[in-house]
Amino acid sequence: MTRFFILALLLAVTSGACAQGVVEGTVTLTGRPMGPAPTSHYGLNAGRVAESPKQLAVVYLEVPGVKKTPPAKPVVMMQSGYQFAPGVLAVQTGTQVIFPNDDSDYHNVFSYSKAKRFDLGRFRKNETPPALILDKAGEVRLYCEIHQHMRGVILVLDTPHFATTDAEGRYRLAGVPAGTFQLNAWLSEKTTIMQEVTVTVGKTLRVDFSGLRTASSR
Repeated sequence: MTRFFILALLLAVTSGACAQGVVEGTVTLTGRPMGPAPTSHYGLNAGRVAESPKQLAVVYLEVPGVKKTPPAKPVVMMQSGYQFAPGVLAVQTGTQVIFPNDDSDYHNVFSYSKAKRFDLGRFRKNETPPALILDKAGEVRLYCEIHQHMRGVILVLDTPHFATTDAEGRYRLAGVPAGTFQLNAWLSEKTTIMQEVTVTVGKTLRVDFSGLRTASSR
């Protein structure tokens, strides 16, 4: 009985894994910095200003009716080198995000975005404000009142199937259910490239976004 149960369990796990597919590919990136060059009207207590993070893409799959519990622990967006790190962060709705300060000066994170309007006030190193709960899908653009060159974006999504590209524009979505869905590549507030894809059980689908032939802004 025990051997039969273990075998049945292994078959069930294997069957569940095979009932999913993978979508991977690349998104053409501009390499554009997310923020302007820092001004010299403020002095730094220590350290130096890091390069502005480069604009990345977020690729996500719209799967109707699929929900997943957001992570229990807060997701971290650092403030280090007087920049947001990472500059682009994708999370699922309901996720908590914290903004630790790794610099020796005060920071002040705020946003006037429709998806989340907030102002965390000024805080310095080792003074982390309470976690921010992002409960509405949309784009949250981040700024620092003190260091006006700082720019960051949090893309809040109603799907668990998403990935941020690396510096070369590569992405990979694993554990995707089989079926025909809309695949999106978010590049900026004004540009999201959309493409219909069909995911096959146990297969890897290659989808590259050039931003030229398939671009559709919304």
